[in-house]
Amino acid sequence: MKYGEFKGITREEALALLKPERRQELRERAHEVTEKCVEKRFDFCSIINARSGRCSEDCKWCAQSCRWKTGCAVYGWVGTETCVKAAKEAEANGADRIGIVTSGKRLSAQDVDNVCEALKAMREAADIDLCASLGLLSEDDLRRLKEAGLQRLHCNIETAPSLFPELCTTHTIAEKLATIRAAKRLGFQICCGGILGMGETDEQLVEFAFALKEIAPDSIPVNILHPIEGTPLSGQGILDPERVIDSVAILRLVNPSTPLRFAGGRRDMSDETAAKCIYVGMSAGIAGPLLTTPGADFNDDRELALRAGYTIRGTKKAKTE
Repeated sequence: MKYGEFKGITREEALALLKPERRQELRERAHEVTEKCVEKRFDFCSIINARSGRCSEDCKWCAQSCRWKTGCAVYGWVGTETCVKAAKEAEANGADRIGIVTSGKRLSAQDVDNVCEALKAMREAADIDLCASLGLLSEDDLRRLKEAGLQRLHCNIETAPSLFPELCTTHTIAEKLATIRAAKRLGFQICCGGILGMGETDEQLVEFAFALKEIAPDSIPVNILHPIEGTPLSGQGILDPERVIDSVAILRLVNPSTPLRFAGGRRDMSDETAAKCIYVGMSAGIAGPLLTTPGADFNDDRELALRAGYTIRGTKKAKTE
């Protein structure tokens, strides 16, 4: 096989490789593709939870929904100064980019003004790339954000399209895809992934992997469900580590060269499990505080990445168009 031309395995191959007796083959094939197709530089980003809680949506996994009693932090827009401080701290820690994350389905016009002001100040204050996760956005909103310096947009599809309606009824994957397509038209990089461990079958895991392949994002964040008391998924249980590793391997074989990024749930893993995830395809991370759960430690994941033969990007001059 010429890996430079490798476009990924088929759905049928993916399902066959998920059979228990083929686990070792699955992981070794994923490792081979990782070695041949993935850039050997480990990318780190950080996020700032810039508005928390009081979300109108009914996502069953999310502590920030106003429909569930979870005790999550609730506060409004944190302000430009706080965003700038977070950007400087992320730069000092060696992150490649910083992402502004806000709760809620979409931004108001005033919210867009606030985020644009923060982006401009962050661009001036820190030598770091800028990302944001802001819910559903219109093309006009996206255009303003791009002019303010935003380079990458994060918008997860969360899970397989066939499973999503069972987990959220207040918005659809189609609405998410409309935001992603509009962002692509404007030249944004796209970060799009989801959450493993929400009850997906083998077929739905493969469906999720191929839905991401169709989107062709620049980064795939891989969250592992951390069940939170008060949410409808509180009794789901944490995904078995072997299933986590196999799921990462499938994502890698379907998306051969796209960075797969440790995200939520990384702190629930042992370093041994994390190292195996890197072996089969993880090649990026989110370090530092997340939204409603603790994030990974920069130093821990740096060490694992270096041990696996990756170099660390560090910061670089942000590029805006």
